[in-house]
Amino acid sequence: MLISGSNMLFLQGMRKLFTDIRALHGIELTPKALLRGNEMGMVNSIENAWLLVENGCFAGWGSMNDGNLPAADETVSLKGLEILPGLVDSHTHCIFAEPRSAEWEMRLKGATYEEIAEAGGGILNSAKKLRTMDEESLYEQSLWRVQRMIAHGSTTIEIKSGYGLSTESELKMLRIARRIGKNVNATIKTTFLGAHAVPPEFKGRQDEYVSHIITEMLPAVCNEGLADHMDVFCDRGFFTPEQTLRLLEAAAKFGLPSKIHANELGITGGVQAAVKAGSWSADHLEHIGEEEIACLKSSEVMPVGLPGTSYFLDIPYTPARKIIDAGLPFALASDFNPGSSPVCNLQMVWSLGCSRMKMLPSEAFNAITLNAARSLRLENSVGSIAIGKKADFWTTETQNAMQSVPYFFGVNHAKDVYLKGRTN
Repeated sequence: MLISGSNMLFLQGMRKLFTDIRALHGIELTPKALLRGNEMGMVNSIENAWLLVENGCFAGWGSMNDGNLPAADETVSLKGLEILPGLVDSHTHCIFAEPRSAEWEMRLKGATYEEIAEAGGGILNSAKKLRTMDEESLYEQSLWRVQRMIAHGSTTIEIKSGYGLSTESELKMLRIARRIGKNVNATIKTTFLGAHAVPPEFKGRQDEYVSHIITEMLPAVCNEGLADHMDVFCDRGFFTPEQTLRLLEAAAKFGLPSKIHANELGITGGVQAAVKAGSWSADHLEHIGEEEIACLKSSEVMPVGLPGTSYFLDIPYTPARKIIDAGLPFALASDFNPGSSPVCNLQMVWSLGCSRMKMLPSEAFNAITLNAARSLRLENSVGSIAIGKKADFWTTETQNAMQSVPYFFGVNHAKDVYLKGRTN
């Protein structure tokens, strides 16, 4: 929706004014925590705009046509570029040792994800390789991946552990994630996912591994302050809803909120576990029925779809239309990982949300911005262009960006990425 006029708050400090913006998208006049149902189809935009940043935060915007530009310490003409708020990738596994391209070929020959996992591939394969990689090498290549994500417009990124499956290796992953957060200007949040799979040394003793996570791994993670959230792969062949609730109850005692991998492989009670635990989000949801939707409607859990996984594994896509049409909020994320979703580009996820999940471009845009921020409970600081939020945004030469970015898929439309008002 095109809007007119200006919205400005003059703060003390360094003021940077961006002018000659062809279109400014994702503006919030009255900030909301999230968008649900029909609201997801609404995006506020201004044509021929200016944007004011002060002390790294959005401080105002308006139309160049009004001829009333605010004073600034620095003025930058964007010469007809369009601006979109920084994208929020709320579900990634971007710390890993090697890609699993050999397994990809196995799937091309007909093997299923579950068959590969049962044969020692999948997550266990990634864990075997990560355990032997030195921390510095793992850090360097993981930082490179995060930088690629930022270059595609992602300015807030969640990073999970889960390819260690031992106390030492899980701590190694989370230390790397924290280190990345200190060395990039993007917002990085970390998630402990020790319950990603059962490691070989606990084969046949899954309940013992759950107890091991609770008594040894979780305290070690929390004692070092390495995690912002706890996650569990609650699905067929992995962890049961009962085990999931045990784990999340233990995490809650340490003050860790939860996010759940739910219903990727079937309707297995993951949604109900997420609601019962008061999780911030339930992610995947490739399989979801009326009971799960009704359960979500009675909760604050954000449903999150991961279309890159469906695309790469050739499994069903999360029924976004059914979820949105039920009046629920909905978010999208990349699930960037070496085995089931090797995509670091949220612009591509935006396109998949439209072409494969039948979302409108505006709905999918809100799913990778404000609603994704809500799934991390960061909606007050990122996810839209609103006064006081971090000035994270990206510019594009692409005209009519709200439709053209997801339409022209497989291209990086980001020209420059700004973090707190500065180019990355």
